[in-house]
Amino acid sequence: MRKTFGTGSIWEQKLGYSRAVQVDNTLYISATAASGEDGIVGEDFYTQTRHILEKLGAVLADAGFDFGDVVQSKLYLTDISKWEDAGRAHGEVFGDIRPTLSLVHVLPFLDPKMLVEIELVAHKGSS
Repeated sequence: MRKTFGTGSIWEQKLGYSRAVQVDNTLYISATAASGEDGIVGEDFYTQTRHILEKLGAVLADAGFDFGDVVQSKLYLTDISKWEDAGRAHGEVFGDIRPTLSLVHVLPFLDPKMLVEIELVAHKGSS
Protein backbone atom coordinates (compact mmCIF):
# COMPACT_ATOMS: atom_id res chain seq x y z
CA MET A 1 0.00 0.00 0.00
CA ARG A 2 1.35 3.44 -0.98
CA LYS A 3 -0.35 6.72 -0.11
CA THR A 4 0.92 10.27 -0.61
CA PHE A 5 0.21 13.37 1.49
CA GLY A 6 0.58 16.93 0.28
CA THR A 7 0.22 20.44 1.62
CA GLY A 8 -0.65 22.16 -1.65
CA SER A 9 2.73 23.88 -1.71
CA ILE A 10 3.80 25.16 -5.13
CA TRP A 11 7.17 23.50 -4.47
CA GLU A 12 5.55 20.06 -4.32
CA GLN A 13 4.20 20.57 -7.83
CA LYS A 14 7.33 22.26 -9.22
CA LEU A 15 9.75 19.67 -7.88
CA GLY A 16 7.46 16.65 -8.10
CA TYR A 17 7.48 15.47 -4.49
CA SER A 18 5.07 14.75 -1.65
CA ARG A 19 5.21 16.13 1.88
CA ALA A 20 4.94 12.53 3.06
CA VAL A 21 4.62 9.05 1.60
CA GLN A 22 3.19 6.12 3.52
CA VAL A 23 4.18 2.61 2.49
CA ASP A 24 2.42 -0.03 4.56
CA ASN A 25 3.09 0.92 8.21
CA THR A 26 5.92 3.36 7.52
CA LEU A 27 5.63 7.11 6.89
CA TYR A 28 8.47 9.00 5.20
CA ILE A 29 8.31 12.78 5.62
CA SER A 30 10.26 15.11 3.32
CA ALA A 31 12.71 17.60 4.74
CA THR A 32 10.66 20.46 6.14
CA ALA A 33 11.65 24.08 6.77
CA ALA A 34 10.24 26.70 9.12
CA SER A 35 8.13 28.30 6.43
CA GLY A 36 4.86 29.98 7.26
CA GLU A 37 2.28 32.10 5.45
CA ASP A 38 4.47 35.19 5.78
CA GLY A 39 7.84 33.59 5.07
CA ILE A 40 10.33 31.90 7.38
CA VAL A 41 9.24 31.69 11.03
CA GLY A 42 11.98 32.51 13.53
CA GLU A 43 15.47 33.91 13.20
CA ASP A 44 17.33 31.36 15.32
CA PHE A 45 17.91 27.63 15.35
CA TYR A 46 15.77 26.90 18.41
CA THR A 47 12.69 28.79 17.16
CA GLN A 48 12.89 27.37 13.66
CA THR A 49 13.31 23.82 14.99
CA ARG A 50 10.28 24.21 17.28
CA HIS A 51 8.16 25.56 14.42
CA ILE A 52 9.21 22.75 12.10
CA LEU A 53 8.37 20.13 14.73
CA GLU A 54 4.91 21.67 15.15
CA LYS A 55 4.40 21.42 11.37
CA LEU A 56 5.64 17.83 11.38
CA GLY A 57 3.27 16.95 14.21
CA ALA A 58 0.40 17.98 11.94
CA VAL A 59 1.77 15.92 9.05
CA LEU A 60 2.06 12.88 11.32
CA ALA A 61 -1.48 13.38 12.62
CA ASP A 62 -2.92 13.76 9.11
CA ALA A 63 -1.47 10.35 8.27
CA GLY A 64 -2.68 8.72 11.50
CA PHE A 65 0.74 8.72 13.20
CA ASP A 66 2.18 10.66 16.13
CA PHE A 67 5.60 11.59 17.49
CA GLY A 68 5.73 8.30 19.41
CA ASP A 69 5.86 6.48 16.06
CA VAL A 70 8.98 8.34 14.87
CA VAL A 71 11.98 6.03 14.50
CA GLN A 72 14.38 8.32 12.63
CA SER A 73 15.02 12.05 12.64
CA LYS A 74 17.47 14.05 10.55
CA LEU A 75 18.30 17.67 11.33
CA TYR A 76 19.97 19.64 8.56
CA LEU A 77 21.74 22.70 9.99
CA THR A 78 23.41 25.55 8.10
CA ASP A 79 25.68 26.20 11.12
CA ILE A 80 26.70 23.04 12.97
CA SER A 81 27.95 25.12 15.90
CA LYS A 82 24.27 25.79 16.70
CA TRP A 83 23.52 22.07 17.16
CA GLU A 84 22.74 22.55 20.86
CA ASP A 85 19.99 25.09 20.14
CA ALA A 86 18.33 22.84 17.56
CA GLY A 87 19.00 19.81 19.76
CA ARG A 88 17.29 21.41 22.75
CA ALA A 89 14.08 21.93 20.74
CA HIS A 90 14.34 18.41 19.32
CA GLY A 91 14.84 16.96 22.80
CA GLU A 92 11.74 18.71 24.11
CA VAL A 93 9.67 16.65 21.67
CA PHE A 94 11.68 13.44 21.41
CA GLY A 95 13.41 13.18 24.81
CA ASP A 96 11.41 10.13 25.92
CA ILE A 97 10.80 8.71 22.43
CA ARG A 98 14.46 8.64 21.40
CA PRO A 99 14.42 7.98 17.65
CA THR A 100 17.70 7.66 15.78
CA LEU A 101 19.19 11.07 14.97
CA SER A 102 21.51 12.51 12.36
CA LEU A 103 22.86 16.05 12.65
CA VAL A 104 23.96 17.10 9.18
CA HIS A 105 25.88 20.29 8.38
CA VAL A 106 24.71 21.70 5.04
CA LEU A 107 25.40 24.64 2.79
CA PRO A 108 22.83 27.45 2.92
CA PHE A 109 19.33 26.58 1.69
CA LEU A 110 17.61 28.32 -1.24
CA ASP A 111 16.32 30.97 1.16
CA PRO A 112 19.22 32.18 3.34
CA LYS A 113 16.78 32.83 6.21
CA MET A 114 16.21 29.06 6.45
CA LEU A 115 18.56 27.70 9.10
CA VAL A 116 17.11 24.23 9.71
CA GLU A 117 15.28 21.48 7.87
CA ILE A 118 14.00 18.28 9.49
CA GLU A 119 13.17 14.95 7.88
CA LEU A 120 11.35 12.14 9.74
CA VAL A 121 10.54 8.47 9.32
CA ALA A 122 7.74 7.00 11.43
CA HIS A 123 6.65 3.38 11.77
CA LYS A 124 3.54 1.89 13.33
CA GLY A 125 4.45 -1.40 14.96
CA SER A 126 2.10 -4.33 15.29
CA SER A 127 1.45 -4.71 19.00
